[in-house]
Order: sequence, then C-alpha cells, then structure tokens
Amino acid sequence: MIRILKYFKKFVKFFVFAMLFMFCEVMCDLRQPYLMSEIIDVHLKNGDINGIVRTGVLMLLLALVGLMGGIFSISMSSYASQNFGAELRSVTFRKIQQFSFTNIDKFKTASLITRLTNDIFNIQNTYMMIFRMLARSPFMFFGGIILAMQMNPRLGTILILAVPLIVIVILTVFKFAAPLYKRMQLAIDKVNSVMQENLIGARVVKAFVKQDFEGKRFAKANKDLRDISERASVLMVMINPMMMLIMNFVVIGIVFFGGKMAILGRIDVGKISAFITYSTMILNALVMMSHMFMHYSRAEASAKRVLEVLDEKCDIVDLENAKEEESKTGEIEFKNVSFRYSSSEKDSEPVLKNISLKIESGSYTAILGGTGSGKSTLVNLIPRLYEATEGEVLVGGKNVKDYKIKSLRESIGMVLQSNVLFSGTIESNIRWGKKEASFEEIEEAARISESEEFIKKLPNGYSSVVNQGGLNLSGGQKQRLCIARALIKKPKILIMDDSTGAVDTATESRIRTALRRNMGNMTCVVIAQRISSVIHADKIVILENGEIAGIGTHEELIKNNDTYKDIYYSQQNCDDSSGDGDSGRITTATLLL
Repeated sequence: MIRILKYFKKFVKFFVFAMLFMFCEVMCDLRQPYLMSEIIDVHLKNGDINGIVRTGVLMLLLALVGLMGGIFSISMSSYASQNFGAELRSVTFRKIQQFSFTNIDKFKTASLITRLTNDIFNIQNTYMMIFRMLARSPFMFFGGIILAMQMNPRLGTILILAVPLIVIVILTVFKFAAPLYKRMQLAIDKVNSVMQENLIGARVVKAFVKQDFEGKRFAKANKDLRDISERASVLMVMINPMMMLIMNFVVIGIVFFGGKMAILGRIDVGKISAFITYSTMILNALVMMSHMFMHYSRAEASAKRVLEVLDEKCDIVDLENAKEEESKTGEIEFKNVSFRYSSSEKDSEPVLKNISLKIESGSYTAILGGTGSGKSTLVNLIPRLYEATEGEVLVGGKNVKDYKIKSLRESIGMVLQSNVLFSGTIESNIRWGKKEASFEEIEEAARISESEEFIKKLPNGYSSVVNQGGLNLSGGQKQRLCIARALIKKPKILIMDDSTGAVDTATESRIRTALRRNMGNMTCVVIAQRISSVIHADKIVILENGEIAGIGTHEELIKNNDTYKDIYYSQQNCDDSSGDGDSGRITTATLLL
C-alpha cells in the first residue's frame, strides 16, 4: 500500500486540506460535551437562563462550523481518492498496453479486467476512508482521553482498561480476514472469466445447447465467491457487536462508579454526562479504526495484485540505441530463429526450430502448415509481438530490435486470425488503421478488400454502426474490414494470418488479384489453408513441427515436396465432384489444414 502512494503525489495538497478541515470538525465535536456539562452543572444549577442561551448558541455555532468542516473534508478526500484511482487506473492500463503477448498470456484477460476495476476501486475507497479517519479517529481518540482524564482520572482508568481489549479484538479479526480478501479477489477473477467466455461465446453456447452446463459453471464460480464473501463479511460484522459489548460495559462502569462519586460529592452530574459522551466518542473512534483496518486488509490484497501488473517486466521493450525510423524496404529475413513460449528450456518445447528464411521486398509469400506448426508464431516475430528466443529477425536489413517498437509496427499492417472490430462505425473501424486518412483512402482500402459492395448495401453506408466485436456483421464481412484497416496504412509489409478463411473462393480470388495489382513494393506474407489461395505466390513456405519442410513455387513444390503434394491432392480430391470413389477421401494432410 505504501508503494502505491507514489501515484498519490499530485493530490497531497487535497489530503492536507482534508486533514485540516477534519481536525476542525473534531475540535468542535470534542468541545460540545464540555459545554453541555457547563450548562448542567453551572447555568441550570444557578438558574442562569442567559448563560444557558449563550452556551447553547455557542454549541450551535460549533456544530455548524463542525458540519462545514466535515463537508469540506469529505469533498477534499473524495476528490483526492477519485483522482488517485483514475491516475492508478491510467498507469496500470498504460502498462498493460506495453505488454507483449507473453505478458498478457501470463495474467489472462479476466484477471487484468478485475485488477483494473474492482481492485483499484477497493484501493481508492480505502484511501478515501484513511484520509478521513486518519484525522478524525486518532484526534477523537486521544482528544477524548485527554479531556476525560482532565475531568476525572479515576473514571478515565475505565477507558484505559477497555482500550487493550478493543485492540486485541481488532488484531484477531484482522489476522483471519486478510487471507480471505486475497481469496475473494481470485474468486472475482473466476466469475469474470466465466462471464467473459459466455458473453463472447454466446452464439456457440446456444448452438450447442450448453446453457445448463455453462449455468452450472457460473453457479459454481458464483457460489465460491459468495461463500468467501460471506466468511469475510461475518468477520467484519463481528467487530460491531464485540465493540458494543465492551462499550456498554464501559458506560455501565462509568455510571456505577460515577454515581457513587456523585453521591459523595466528588463529581458533578454534568461531568458524568460529559464523561459518558467522551467515552462513546473514544470507543466510536476505535470502531472506525477497526473498520479502517478491515478495509485496509482488503485493499492491501488488491494493491499486491495491481503491483504485480505494474512490476511485471515487459519482455519486449525499446533498446537504448533503437532508432525512431520506419523500414525503408519490406525485406524480411529470419536467421537461425528458434522460439519457445517459456524462457526456461525445461518448461516448454520450442515452437520454432532453427528457422532460416529470406522474403524479398515486394514479394508475395505464402506459409502453409498444419495446426501447431508455428505459422502464426513465425509471423508474430516480425512486428515483435513475440521475441525470438534464439537467432535474429531482420526487417529492411536491420534487426527488428534496432527499431523503436512504434516505428517498426507503423511499417507493418497485420490482419490477425481473430477478426476484432470496435464499437463505432464502418468508417471509424477502417480509419483505425490511419487516423488522418481521407475518405478517398478509406474507399480505396474498402475497394481492394472487396468491402465496398456490402458497405454500400448497408442503410447508412460507411456511417453504419458496428456493434461491439462486430456481432452485427458476418465473419466474411469482418475479415474484409480488417483487411481494409490494415491496407489503409499503406504498410511496407502486410501480414495476413488466415484472414480470408470466412469468405468464399470467388471473393478471395478477387481480393488476392486486387492485392497483387495494388501492392507495389509492399511485401505480402499470407498464412492460408487453401492451396488455391497460394498457388500463384512468389514463394511458398511449408512448416512442419516448427521447422521448414520446403520452400519454393507451386510448380517446384508439386514436383519435389511430398508434404505439399499430399496437401494439394487431398484438397483436389475433396473438391472433386466427378463422383469417383476418392472424392470424399480425407487424408492426414487434409487434417493438417
């Protein structure tokens, strides 16, 4: 929690003002019992009506001043804590934006969402409570004890004896509550994870009639969260009755011993009344501090989770000598590249093994291979979404590490396997690739990606609304918009990771033809599943088990590469409609696709 405070520096002055206003409120509250005892013991006893009115007016003024102090204190502490929370969220979000795919895989999306929302909310609320209670509770506690002891040291001893009991209660509850709050945040992660999966995969759940199954998954996660929350809440709730029990014994002790002393004339009735009020204030201050400790224990668990994100070392960062310049050409070269997801050789097998490959600038290169052969991982090394474990990746003749990450990625357009669109319009989603793009450039990108035809059929054309995730568009339409978004950058390198799988072969052929016609010096790297998609490529690379199993044109591979031949003929057989016995044959090579 102390480390988190460095993000609070901007708002220290508001915290100081909140403390001052709260101190003002406490001083006014502490003065009230003394004035009340004065009315009872002096003015009422002497029948001094003017004294009663005068003291009553003073009490009213002090109450108003205290009220204003409380209002300003709450306003300042709320402003400071809310802005602190916003600052912490921004810093954490910016850190997550710097994460590589490896970093994100480590935390999982649902957990990161919980840390950005629920955990930071816990922290900011606790700090708001601390800002208020740090002034009010200690001032009220020590001020009440001092004034009570001044009135009567003997009765003050009762308060002194009660304090250790209260402290023991607070520490005992705190000891058992802290681990529960950590488990509670993990349970929230689980609930968010199940919800996220079901909201994103709602259509799949309905298609497979798995509502009952997913309902049970959510019920279990929800029950676990409920059970842990109940246990933590029970501990929190236990504090109040235990405190009230101690407080009632204290009041009984004050009334009992104070009554005896009053009978003997050693103390006035008004002072006993004031003493009871001070004891209530003191014990209330301790109750508030106990609640503060409980909230602190939960916030501490949340702070550790947020710090895990902030302390995470981004494994892909700009080197000191990296240059802020884009690649002058689209040439790509892999030199003895190997990659594994874990940095420890014992923890994982290499996904890519000793890859050496050169892709000429302006060429159209295709990559084929079975599931898990490392196709997507290979192309993700080019923009440094992952970092090569061994070897070098060069773009434009320079190691990718020699470029600033932003500059490197500005020169690369990517169409990933997952077609992610954002809430907005068709135009805003295409323009997402180039903020300052003109409308003519948007239309050109849509035309090349074969998006123009379906966009014009929409009621509002380019102004048509895209729902979250593009759920109101078909898979093929989303793919084409993602291609347009990448093309509008006019990148040196265009990477298309199986990005036409949802469109028909005729549309795919038109996209491929338009790309070849408009690519100029742009290097195009395509991962595809269909031989028809890559048959005219300048170079076809076959990956198998993370290694290159063949390189060449279609004509060269069909003659010399058995793997490629198996893939080609299996697809030809599957597409054959002549009715012979082999038309439905599915070979191992087919399954690789």
